[in-house]
Amino acid sequence: MAAAAPTAEWFPGLGPPGEVIHLNVGGKRFSTSRQTLTWIPDSFFSSLLSGRISTLKDETGAIFIDRDPTVFAPILNFLRTKELDPRGVHGSSLLHEAQFYGLTPLVRRLQLREELDRSSCGNVLFNGYLPPPVFPMKRRNRHSLVGPQQAGGRPAPVRRSNTMPPNLGNAGLLGRMLDEKAPPSPSGLPEEPGMVRLVCGHHNWIAVAYTHFLVCYRLKEASGWQLVFSSPRLDWPIERLALTARVLGGALGEHDKMVAAATGSEILLWALQAEGGGSEIGVFHLGVPVEALFFVGNQLIATSHTGRIGVWNAVTKHWQVQEVQPITSYDAAGSFLLLGCNNGSIYYVDVQKFPLRMKDNDLLVSELYRDPAEDGVTALSVYLTPKTSDSGNWIEIAYGTSSGGVRVIVQHPETVGSGPQLFQTFTVHRSPVTKIMLSEKHLISVCADNNHVRTWSVTRFRGMISTQPGSTPLASFKILALESADGHGGCSAGNDIGPYGERDDQQVFIQKVVPSASQLFVRLSSTGQRVCSVRSVDGSPTTAFTVLECEGSRRLGSRPRRYLLTGQANGSLAMWDLTTAMHGLGQAPAGGLTEEELMEQLEQCDLAPLASSRGSLPSPSPRTSLTSLHSASSNTSLSGRRGSPSPPQAEARRRGGGSFVERCQELVRSGPEPRRPPTPAPRPSTGLGAALAPPKIKLNETSF
Repeated sequence: MAAAAPTAEWFPGLGPPGEVIHLNVGGKRFSTSRQTLTWIPDSFFSSLLSGRISTLKDETGAIFIDRDPTVFAPILNFLRTKELDPRGVHGSSLLHEAQFYGLTPLVRRLQLREELDRSSCGNVLFNGYLPPPVFPMKRRNRHSLVGPQQAGGRPAPVRRSNTMPPNLGNAGLLGRMLDEKAPPSPSGLPEEPGMVRLVCGHHNWIAVAYTHFLVCYRLKEASGWQLVFSSPRLDWPIERLALTARVLGGALGEHDKMVAAATGSEILLWALQAEGGGSEIGVFHLGVPVEALFFVGNQLIATSHTGRIGVWNAVTKHWQVQEVQPITSYDAAGSFLLLGCNNGSIYYVDVQKFPLRMKDNDLLVSELYRDPAEDGVTALSVYLTPKTSDSGNWIEIAYGTSSGGVRVIVQHPETVGSGPQLFQTFTVHRSPVTKIMLSEKHLISVCADNNHVRTWSVTRFRGMISTQPGSTPLASFKILALESADGHGGCSAGNDIGPYGERDDQQVFIQKVVPSASQLFVRLSSTGQRVCSVRSVDGSPTTAFTVLECEGSRRLGSRPRRYLLTGQANGSLAMWDLTTAMHGLGQAPAGGLTEEELMEQLEQCDLAPLASSRGSLPSPSPRTSLTSLHSASSNTSLSGRRGSPSPPQAEARRRGGGSFVERCQELVRSGPEPRRPPTPAPRPSTGLGAALAPPKIKLNETSF
């Protein structure tokens, strides 16, 4: 209804209760009594009709209210009958409008309704909650303590290894002034010291890295997860994290369990005691920025894309650095470490021979295979077949290249000296391959084009890969995971999409759509089918996640369990039972995000407008594809939404043109109700703190 020029008018008094009031809400006429509108005290309507706030009228004399008429209808019905009838209106929209009108009884009822679905105790998959630890005190310099370190409520001894000279850090007055001043982050933005940056697990141990310190938890039989180690406070943000937790009673004694953290080119290594506490082994320098940090058995491995590898051996207590070709990928199988390089070569290192040759400064880096086209090896996966009595292990290697090719090579036990042979080649990607996984049943590859996943079912005969009929195409889908243009340095390593899981079992992808999301989607790596979705119980955004294969307890009938670990922006850690979710797989939705769920996720951030077409975007380099593995993508089920899409959407899909950003903006413009979901009301205090409402995060163009 067209409205005339609005004029302000004041009501002298409340008037008779039976007076009929005519309202024009967003162009739709409503008529009701004054008594119906004003029975709730101190509401918007009582203030409006009493003259405490000014009113606007249309040409018919009806009071004009510039709000959504669709949501106003159930609100007016509640004022008439005191009964709640949503009539298909979204609950958050109804709650927002009820808060605007100041209808306290309706607001409380809607909040209680939300509490039935959202509990601080989580859903059936919620398995544990670890509150944020106590932050350690500042130290005079980086690698020495001012006072006793508190770990699990007891002082933890800290000793210095003689392997490397100590880093004396800053000295004198200038050093103390620099220590008191918080250093800037690598991204130039202020750091959040309480945010979980990285999470990793091994057996029954968990390591959690915050901005300036890390903590370790151990799962004990009867008492659950216990904090057993807390590192001193570091001066610079932790960028890489590695943990190894072998069985009790190992030959290495106190070096049986270790945790390492990397910052720039520097690596700090601690030994962990099973009953709590830890001791610092040493500080090691790679000389170049550390791109990957991990353990192979007892060896700590650090690699850089520049072509440098560093190894620390727990037996010889020796740190050695060696130059190889620029490293773009790696994988380990048993005692073998394989390195994929940008010249198309795959090198291998036998870490069991380290103690024999380290004194000669030789890591025994040997070339295993060279790509026929000499494309850079950007992804690598090694699978060892089960060893039989007739022959040894077959070594099967799948690797992806910078041109998008996927190849499988096989090393026969009888032909160890001649090197592996090319088995099969797939050319189904047009962007650099960023992830690859070869398992007992599947071959999975992910490329840089919005995390496009291609999967094949692997045919095996007597445990070995078969040439007849070979690999069968299984699925093609995308894992949308937008990254922030204002992201925190090093946090991308804590949001790796996967795939996670043992090689002889089904792997899963973890999908976090937007940077500040508090909801994660777990999907099968073979088909893209959704396993489950989890939401943080305290409302804080999820900043890091990983999957832990936790060994079973010694109790009768206990089996290994698979857990999803999520680190939150407020420093807490949550655990989710993926084993239960996998058992109930048939009850979950059949695909990834629906179009409505995708739009709901995208409403949490601002999509930056495109400055150029998709064709002018720079192609990602192999290194970029490796350091941004969680970059993007959604499921092909976006076009399989229930109901027929609107004509603009159908036309855009039929053309297939434009980038993902343009298609999302087209969905926003052409949607039936392109309105922003309102900010939810503050929830009642539950002892875990109020739910966080992070601001919208702008996304850069290259993050798609």
